[in-house]
Amino acid sequence: MTIRAVFAGTPEFAVPSLEALLNSEAEVIAVYCQPDRPAGRGQKLRPCAVKSRAMRDHLSIRQPTDLKGESSYLKDQEVDLALVVAYGMLLPEAMLEVPRLGCVNVHASLLPRWRGAAPIQRAIEAGDSQTGVTLMWMDAGLDTGPIIEAQQVPILQSEHSQSLHDRLATLGAQMVSEFLAGLSAGPIVSEPQPTTGATYARALARNESWLDWQRPAEELIRQICAFNPWPLARSQLDGVDYRIHQATLGPTELSAVPGTITQAQGPCLRVQTGSGTVDILKLQRPGGKALDTKTFLNGHPIAPGSVFTLPADIHANS
Repeated sequence: MTIRAVFAGTPEFAVPSLEALLNSEAEVIAVYCQPDRPAGRGQKLRPCAVKSRAMRDHLSIRQPTDLKGESSYLKDQEVDLALVVAYGMLLPEAMLEVPRLGCVNVHASLLPRWRGAAPIQRAIEAGDSQTGVTLMWMDAGLDTGPIIEAQQVPILQSEHSQSLHDRLATLGAQMVSEFLAGLSAGPIVSEPQPTTGATYARALARNESWLDWQRPAEELIRQICAFNPWPLARSQLDGVDYRIHQATLGPTELSAVPGTITQAQGPCLRVQTGSGTVDILKLQRPGGKALDTKTFLNGHPIAPGSVFTLPADIHANS
């Protein structure tokens, strides 16, 4: 018997899992994604990554702003399974109850750690040594359902969110393929999530991206890695906002006021922090391209002794 499935997802992270579903023996009845959003300088409506992929195969696409009436559609279509990956909207209980087999979610963390919208970034920011992907049955809570499978991966040194995102998206798709292949073998075993260890990964906000150089160098490196590619870590120098794309730990010295540039020559742009130093490897001025430090300093010299600061309206973290 062919499984009748719907897919719900929005960003690039969800596309490999959609591919896995399309490559299975399931019949994809519809693809749900969030409504098109304005983007770019012209603020023209732009389809999300999942919609763009679904359009290639001429799949039925649904983009409701409200899911209250969608349970009727699932019933009419006699849906067996819903696969949800970074959809960005909570499915109401009425929808969760319709699919004959249930609703399955692919989440980019080792639940119950980092439930919520930004598990990849928060894991890097917190200094976690590992993370992974959890496949779970969905319930009415936020990422609280029974775990079908969890696979862990190490977070590499100085790994930024985009590279970890790509690895986890691939892993999630592999787990989806294995799950779908196993449906014919009988009931899927799952277990409740642990009652301890839950944390919440709140969505990223642009105002979090400012670097407070009074913090230890290790924390600042994690912030820079976590916020790449968005919203990108930022700091202000002589009234100009700089975006910091990449950095590494420098010597553990304490020779200047936090934020002071102690070296700015060749490939080295070293900044004093509250504990240790940070060597900036790649940065960007407003309206310019992101450049490696040597190339940047050749065109935009920075004098040692200059000081990176927080904007006047941003308070340092306590």
